[in-house]
Amino acid sequence: MGVKAKAVVGKKAPNFTLPTTGGREVTLSDYLGKKVVLFFYPKDLTTACTQEACDFRDASEDFSGCNTVVLGISIDTAQTHERFAAKYNLPFELLADTEHKVCELYGVWQLKKLYGREYMGLVRSTFLINEKGKLVQEWRNIRVKGHVEEVLRTACAN
Repeated sequence: MGVKAKAVVGKKAPNFTLPTTGGREVTLSDYLGKKVVLFFYPKDLTTACTQEACDFRDASEDFSGCNTVVLGISIDTAQTHERFAAKYNLPFELLADTEHKVCELYGVWQLKKLYGREYMGLVRSTFLINEKGKLVQEWRNIRVKGHVEEVLRTACAN
């Protein structure tokens, strides 16, 4: 059923290293000194996930202006991320959590229901981490419309 989340608002965000496109890896602690928006999304190239990623893309300069880095995480492979990023010209890293270990750390790997069927899956969620690596805000089980604007306002206000 997944492990209990270790990400707690007001505490240091759990560090991790995950693969990204081009055979590279990204480590969260490499971004100390900048704010980080981690957005967890269920699947590359699906309607809502594409909309969310494109909304973050369209606001990327505004996030940069607030000393904030955006990172997307799903359980898709780095190769799928490459196609997704190229197709929609995404300017931020997409991280591949194929074994959902980071999803579990952040408590977004949960039991879901669809058409009466239960299964484990990624619940769309976003986290804001400050320059010192502390988790300062979380948005869980979000709706895409208006979400990026709210995250941007919060990131720029902190």
